[in-house]
Amino acid sequence: MAKNLLIVESPAKAKTIEKILGKDFMVKSCYGHIRDLAKKDGVDIKNDFAPSYIVSEDKEQVVRELQKLAKSAEVWLATDEDREGEAISWHLCEVLNLNMNTTKRIVFNEITAPAIKKAVANPRLLDQNLFYAQQARRILDRVVGFELSPVLWKKLGRRTLSAGRVQSVAVRLVVEREREINNFNSESFYKVVAYFLSDGKVFKAELSEKLKTEGEAETFLKEVKDALFKVADIQVKPTQKGPAAPFTTSTLQQEASRKLGFSVSRTMSVAQKLYEYGKITYMRTDSPNLSEEALNSIQSYINKEFGNEYSNRKQYASKNSSAQEAHEGIRPTYIENTNEGTNRDEERLYDLIWKRTIASQMSNARLEKTVAKIDISTRKEKFVAEGEVMKFDGFLKVYIEGTDDEDTEESGMLPALSVGQQLDYKNIEARQRFTQPPSRFTEASLIKKLEELGIGRPSTYAPTISTIQNREYVLKGEAEGKPRSYQKLELTAKKEITRETLSENTGSLKGKLIPTDIGSLVTDYLMENFTRVMDYSFTAEMEKDFDEIAEGHKNWSKILKQFYGPFHKEIEASEGSNTYVTGERVLGIDPETKKQVVAKLGRYGAMIQMGTTEEEEKPRYAKLKSSQSIETITLDEAMDLFKLPLTLGEYEGLEVSVNNGRFGPYVKFGEAFVSLPKGVEPTEVSLEQAIEVIKGKQIEDAPIAHYQGKPVTKGKGRFGPFIKWDGLFINIPARYKFDTINEAECADLIEKKIEKEANRFILNFPEEKISVENGRWGPEIKFNKKVLKLTGKKYTPEEAALLSLDELKAIIKTKVPNAFAKAAPKKAAAKKAATTKKAPAKKAAAKKK
Repeated sequence: MAKNLLIVESPAKAKTIEKILGKDFMVKSCYGHIRDLAKKDGVDIKNDFAPSYIVSEDKEQVVRELQKLAKSAEVWLATDEDREGEAISWHLCEVLNLNMNTTKRIVFNEITAPAIKKAVANPRLLDQNLFYAQQARRILDRVVGFELSPVLWKKLGRRTLSAGRVQSVAVRLVVEREREINNFNSESFYKVVAYFLSDGKVFKAELSEKLKTEGEAETFLKEVKDALFKVADIQVKPTQKGPAAPFTTSTLQQEASRKLGFSVSRTMSVAQKLYEYGKITYMRTDSPNLSEEALNSIQSYINKEFGNEYSNRKQYASKNSSAQEAHEGIRPTYIENTNEGTNRDEERLYDLIWKRTIASQMSNARLEKTVAKIDISTRKEKFVAEGEVMKFDGFLKVYIEGTDDEDTEESGMLPALSVGQQLDYKNIEARQRFTQPPSRFTEASLIKKLEELGIGRPSTYAPTISTIQNREYVLKGEAEGKPRSYQKLELTAKKEITRETLSENTGSLKGKLIPTDIGSLVTDYLMENFTRVMDYSFTAEMEKDFDEIAEGHKNWSKILKQFYGPFHKEIEASEGSNTYVTGERVLGIDPETKKQVVAKLGRYGAMIQMGTTEEEEKPRYAKLKSSQSIETITLDEAMDLFKLPLTLGEYEGLEVSVNNGRFGPYVKFGEAFVSLPKGVEPTEVSLEQAIEVIKGKQIEDAPIAHYQGKPVTKGKGRFGPFIKWDGLFINIPARYKFDTINEAECADLIEKKIEKEANRFILNFPEEKISVENGRWGPEIKFNKKVLKLTGKKYTPEEAALLSLDELKAIIKTKVPNAFAKAAPKKAAAKKAATTKKAPAKKAAAKKK
């Protein structure tokens, strides 16, 4: 057995490092964090925020294995070099009973043989201050979440809501941007562009001023059709473009979004794999610095492959004042490896990192920019033509940085021009354009904004973006945009003015972050009642406090005390109020029924209510479309929603209708419910489209094979493609082709599933919804949908098989005290009352297949 035990976070990282260190080291994974704050009483606020940590249930077996190995080996801790990694090492010291004053801690920025061996030769001790910074953040986030979330549950009537320091501020940014867009009044103007001729070549020049109206544009064209156009001035200026710095976490996320279309979580997942395989340096960093060794290697590569004139060695400073400059930017571990990765995603992200790293150490591109001004004999305005000539491509030979600007235009080359030269026009266009509101945030641009405000750190960006979407405070748009008509006036070479109405797509929401109604309401409530939590500057100051804790300049518990006092007073003040937040907005009066129509948040989301509960006739309700909002919906749009359910006609002798239900829009065909594709609104569906949806479902549900005389069907669900047989859902592995899976392959998958299911149950009491099953770490109890650990001792499958139903119930009661309590009479009455609802209410709540 190896005399040294080195512990890392992931199995892939362990495998790579073990190959490097050889037989003297056993490298094991702790699978990330092994302990967390206890769910109940995890923080003793009165006792200086003393934390209470417990080993996570899914890590108990891992901890036992590490404890056993640690008894006969010297333990080395090699978790990541950031605060989260330091915290994991601290908790390992605690559970393995290691001496923090002697246990060897090693850190490295890349998983390569030189870096690992250098780290082993230069171990350090655990950095308590880094751990305290992580602990302070974790405790603060727990306190904010545990105290603020119940307030939201009460005020908005939803137990799925949560609040967090950084996530709430991120949602605020998205909500405020959306309102800015909604309040923006777009104005039209006319942009005039002339296409001139010079030595047989056509070049473009833009009028120096915008024209406000179509009338002004037409007048301009009339006045210039016989004008003389003369080159009045030519300015030629040399200019340079410099390369971008090596990637940090946030710039990698932004560029992967722009160039590869990756989400933030996808980028970090792929980067994590590349790091663990030893292909790139550590991917959570806020510094663009490169090591001297890396700079030497890159410079040598550029000189060899491109020539000395392309090499321009430089070190970049971070724009973030709190960046840890001791860290490195994200770069390839071996610059000579131009292609790396085990799949397409890894290859594409590696290529992006490689090119950015190489370009950062290359020479500036040198250009010559020409600006020509052209006089119009009949008008005071001038036409301006701009062009660029590349004199030396420099870093552009390898890489061009992406941009978030959707309206960028590349400057072309101008033909040879001279002052005083008279020009003829090929044509002159006046196109109607529109002023644009600020762009909606994408995942990448939101991270950029958070970073600019000093909110969050490299390790928090991706979780923040995921959380606000998972909580449905923010959604990612899918709509491609809507057509908008515009006018084009053109003066032709024949001096004729033509008019044409054209169309363009505008307002695309694809990939843009849009606040939901619940996200807007939560933001408004928090802004009104918890101003400090929602303040950008305050949140940024808290990040600086964490940085100072990490540097040993501040005491973590004192920082938490300073925050908690005012925060808790706001909590107490909000609890004294009995007002509920629904965002209710009166839209007007229905012309037919004369009833009041309001938009508000209901139990299942944003809805329209016609009538009030005080009236004799019960109110009617309609669910908003996914593209509609409580804040912006009009009375006419609201009344259209009451057209549902809408009968479209018949198919195969059965009625076909469309409606909105709790689980989204659907087609009703007889007694069957079929979900409409995502983004399709029921009011816009024709009978023909509904029939296509029905046929698709019929084909999907049609047997593709038979096994033991029973049909096998296939489909795609939340967890990917599957086949269904005799009530069993069986995932289809990637090695099988979903579209062409045959009967033999289905039989093979079913037989494997049956064998697996046979070994799954140790005990099964289906009538009680209780079973004992073989889990990853040994036997476990499943009760309803809960997975519970067998307590008292560690059971083998044979021992677990001897447990009686009463013994199992006793164990379940220790975990779920009210598991077998009888329903209260009040609840029973409520259930009975529910069964007497009118048929239409049942239809609205029906679940689709």
